[in-house]
Amino acid sequence: MQLTSDSGNSIPNILQPKLNKPELQLGSNGAAVEELQKLLTNLNIYTGKIDGIFEENTQESVKQFQRRVFLPENGIVDDNTWQALYTGRPVNLPELKKGSRGELVKKVQRILKSTQDYIGYVDGEFGEITESAVQSWQVRNNLPDTGIIDEATWRTLSQIPQ
Repeated sequence: MQLTSDSGNSIPNILQPKLNKPELQLGSNGAAVEELQKLLTNLNIYTGKIDGIFEENTQESVKQFQRRVFLPENGIVDDNTWQALYTGRPVNLPELKKGSRGELVKKVQRILKSTQDYIGYVDGEFGEITESAVQSWQVRNNLPDTGIIDEATWRTLSQIPQ
């Protein structure tokens, strides 16, 4: 089977393995919430009590983690959030390159602005200035300077405090 790529922000479902973990959100409780709290603690994000109760502090920690790994910051622990928690890095993100556009491009532009690699407007358009900023980031992080945001580049970008 051959997959084709476009500059969209979605990945075919066949590339997203399921962990069979429950979806968690504010008000959830039990062993899965305790596991979540332990994972967030290990990532130095959650500092609250590990009690299996998904309250506001847990929700804010989830949102902080989601921001770090480029997931929607909704505080809901779905399959993508579980996968990212287990790997400690972004998962199931598209390759971004010149011509890509959208919210993920804006997030990258904001992050690269904070590192002083990007000097353009945060407009969600992956043009020459964004490509140059990505290349600069890649060179400083010992990655191939392709100007394309691939898995390795996503991983290094996720290490920047946001």
